[in-house]
Amino acid sequence: MTDLSADLPLQKQQLREKLRFRRRHFAANLDGIAQLAAFRALPAPLAGLIADHAVVGAYAAWGDEPDVIPMFAAIGEAGALALPHHAARIETMDFRRWKPGETLTKGPWGTRQPVDDAPSALPDIIFCPLVGFDRHGGRIGQGGGHYDRYFAAHPAALRIGVAWSVQEVDAVPRESTDIALDAVLTEQEFIVCGDRL
Repeated sequence: MTDLSADLPLQKQQLREKLRFRRRHFAANLDGIAQLAAFRALPAPLAGLIADHAVVGAYAAWGDEPDVIPMFAAIGEAGALALPHHAARIETMDFRRWKPGETLTKGPWGTRQPVDDAPSALPDIIFCPLVGFDRHGGRIGQGGGHYDRYFAAHPAALRIGVAWSVQEVDAVPRESTDIALDAVLTEQEFIVCGDRL
């Protein structure tokens, strides 16, 4: 883990800007067939893992984030899919059940989320979008800390980051509040980062 220093937030912000640029250009240059094929089927290592968990947490892609919803279509139809939900522009988030075809509303942070009266859920395994990652479980998110706080409050949930392969870096600068990932899924591979899988 990188030592906490006065310029660590600045380092993280500069890395976040660089990786957003990289992600944006990579996604924009994917041909139509590659876009349609990416994240559409569960990789073999994940199929069995997901079958062992009652509720899967995913996300509604925003901008050039990988769209994982098609990968979880069958889970969603069975009622075992949940998406992040923000009640207001506050630090905490929760998860609400959602099925493909149900309405998604614009949340207070601008992301699409289930309606306010959707049933609450506690996912056993969570797939979260990344801005950047390393192979040791380090992650860079949007910078709000919502997932880190949720992970800290629900340590038993498995944490799997989702990103394009070009978002990988050698080492993510980490603070004591950054919660490590158990694995990362890209369009090219499934990377196990910790010892919980």
